[in-house]
Amino acid sequence: MGAADVVPGVSGGTIAFISGIYQELIDSINKINLGALKTLKTSGIKAAWAAINGNFLAALILGIGISIFTFSKIITHLLEVQPILVWSFFFGLVLASIVFIWKEITHWKLRAIVTLLIGTVLSYYITIAEPVHSPDSFPYLFLSGFLAIIAMILPGVSGAFILLLMGSYATVIGTINQLREGITQMNFEILGQALLKLFVFALGAILGLKLFSRVLTWMFAHHKNTTLALLIGFMIGSLNKIWPWKEVLETRINSHGETVPFIEKSILPQYFDGDPKIIGAIIMALAGFLLIFGLEKLALQLGKKE
Repeated sequence: MGAADVVPGVSGGTIAFISGIYQELIDSINKINLGALKTLKTSGIKAAWAAINGNFLAALILGIGISIFTFSKIITHLLEVQPILVWSFFFGLVLASIVFIWKEITHWKLRAIVTLLIGTVLSYYITIAEPVHSPDSFPYLFLSGFLAIIAMILPGVSGAFILLLMGSYATVIGTINQLREGITQMNFEILGQALLKLFVFALGAILGLKLFSRVLTWMFAHHKNTTLALLIGFMIGSLNKIWPWKEVLETRINSHGETVPFIEKSILPQYFDGDPKIIGAIIMALAGFLLIFGLEKLALQLGKKE
């Protein structure tokens, strides 16, 4: 989930869904409430930890944190040197996720079909919206965290891309790299600045996660097929963002002073300015596609063992 959330266009929520932990994730988040505090007061830490499914959340948060911390630089580098192959892999991954979630819908009604179309149009519009430049302020970082975490737990909606649209992506990734730099160089000034920014971002994320998880729980409990149709629509629309072949319409200067794409348009491989790497792209898309079904089988096997 952490590796997926680093990439604009790929959703960590998609990974949670296809790995079979999505419902448990939402339920566990909802268990963190006043009732858990009462349990802590009356029955102690052990009982409260069990009540909120603490082992699950701790393992998940640790995995996401380590992944973001280690993969932020790797994925950024891979997107610079082999963008077509990387985006092809994610395209296959999301395509397979659509098939996977489609199978979860028990029956299609008019409401579900309409919701699917709305989700597709809305998600596609987000992918073509023009990003803004970041006002580097704490209130804006808080708002960015609030909105990005909502997208991160929605399959098909990329939290990283929401950050890109808001102009906060470079700030957040730069802060993560700044944190790594502060730790490795033992520079407490850089470390303190990075921790403060991440703390403000995390506060917004925690609030957004807590509020929106209740909405998701209600939607899955009362309108599961419609909710799944909406998520599929989000994922279909997001395919435009992760289409491997792009034409750069406008560039921007990133946090390192480098010129990078700012606004892009999806094009066919034959119109790509450079080597389209079609065979490599097909291989990577198949790898991403097959990975999802491998994860599905693994989740089923683990479920049977439990």
